[in-house]
Amino acid sequence: MLNRRKLTAFLESPMATVTIMIVIIVNAIVLGLETSSRAMGFMGPIIVLIDEICLGIFVIEIILKLIAYRLKFFRNGWNFFDFIVVSVALIPESGGLAVLRALRILRILRVISVAPSLRRVVEGFVTALPGMGSVFLLMALIFYIGSVMATSLFGSAFPIWFGNLGLSAYSLFQIMTLESWSMGIVRPVMEVYPYAWMFFVPFIMVTTFAVVNLLVGLIVNSMQDAHAQESNAATDSYRDEVLQRLDAIESRLPK
Repeated sequence: MLNRRKLTAFLESPMATVTIMIVIIVNAIVLGLETSSRAMGFMGPIIVLIDEICLGIFVIEIILKLIAYRLKFFRNGWNFFDFIVVSVALIPESGGLAVLRALRILRILRVISVAPSLRRVVEGFVTALPGMGSVFLLMALIFYIGSVMATSLFGSAFPIWFGNLGLSAYSLFQIMTLESWSMGIVRPVMEVYPYAWMFFVPFIMVTTFAVVNLLVGLIVNSMQDAHAQESNAATDSYRDEVLQRLDAIESRLPK
């Protein structure tokens, strides 16, 4: 038990965290160099060796965590994520599953599980997904209504952009992103339908400035909640540790 505690303390120490972070960054650079034929021709064996060393370090880290945490290892979503990413890298280069080795680049995502700030961002995004579902449903309704109206109003004169619901939805999506919306679509339409701005401007106001900002607000609030929960958990852990120490000191005092 004592050895497991020491191993757990080592794995959670800042030194181990920084070391894994450096290995992840080095591995990301190496994986990028492997896509360059010039780099592989110049120092291919060295690049492959560094990649294998990084993978070996990741495997050793996973094994040590399994020894330290045992079944609790899989209760942590980030540990399970690391396990899957490293396991994919161990797939043989031959066989039907060899194509999955292209997913080795996912090892870079381990930075998220190592860096607390990035982890909070992802946790906030995941927490915001239920609320985002309602916003996406609202967006779908707006796009459906807008697509029907745009097809009815402009489809006959501009079939390339508004010939059917699918084309209208794609054109409205381009307008929502503000990508060449004015000179590319709206102004040509206004040359035929001068009052077309009365449709496009409200659509942009609702989708681009209202609904999209609502999504951003949901994600920001979720990130703040995740940060608050993490801070509260750290405070509770510190309080419990202090109480345990006080109880230990009190038990040693003569009665």
